Amino acid sequence: AAEPWPENAALYQQLKEEQILLSDNASSLAVQAFLQMCNLPIRVICRANAEYMSPSGKVPFIHVGNQVVSELGPIVQFVKAKGHSLSDGLDEVQKAEMKAYMELVNNMLLTAELYLQWCDDVTVEEITHPRYGSPYPWPLNRILSYQKQWEVRRKMKAIGWAGKTLEQVLEDVDQCCHALSQRLGTQPYFFNKQPTELDALVFGHLFTILTTQLITDELSEKVKNYSNLTAFCRRIEQQYFEGHEKDSSTIAARCSKRSLLR
Repeated sequence: AAEPWPENAALYQQLKEEQILLSDNASSLAVQAFLQMCNLPIRVICRANAEYMSPSGKVPFIHVGNQVVSELGPIVQFVKAKGHSLSDGLDEVQKAEMKAYMELVNNMLLTAELYLQWCDDVTVEEITHPRYGSPYPWPLNRILSYQKQWEVRRKMKAIGWAGKTLEQVLEDVDQCCHALSQRLGTQPYFFNKQPTELDALVFGHLFTILTTQLITDELSEKVKNYSNLTAFCRRIEQQYFEGHEKDSSTIAARCSKRSLLR
């Protein structure tokens, strides 16, 4: 825990131009935002097999020294053990509230992203299958895509989302955005004047939704209805990403409108 943060710390995700999907892009961006807020440098490394390299089978994951840690929650705990925390200034009530809103984002926004990618037939055929299987030759590309689709749809069935219509999913997204918008209000961040891991998580998902081109704009329109949330995304982008990346493209380019096009 006493070791300093190494300069060669790396974050792994899938290929950003042709492979990564909306949900993984959002999760990766949330972790990048969190580390930027902690002022911890990280190199983003794109690998076609990042999902299979991850200890949990999920991206992103970070490689720091001899440690490999995946997903935002465990990464937050790992970073805290290293002496860096964004939420130490919160009292116990605020910490409980922050965790509740993070659960809301994961249960609503992340699940909606997965639903759209793997349960909306048009999106599956036009975007998800071509992108997910893009690094692999036929028929492996189709086999891996169908295997992932079966896995996600089984999860949707288990949590009661399999029978939902796209309209119902979009309504869930709207309700989540409404709750986040009300909590944020006119503040720069969700708690006081300093960002927490909640801000990183919300930014990762909302910014990716706003800047990813899908079959329709229905998902991004739900976010655009809340001007304080879009202003929040712009503020974090400007404060923590613009001008911070020396050797890679800007966040706007990395999550550009082209990111989910074939």
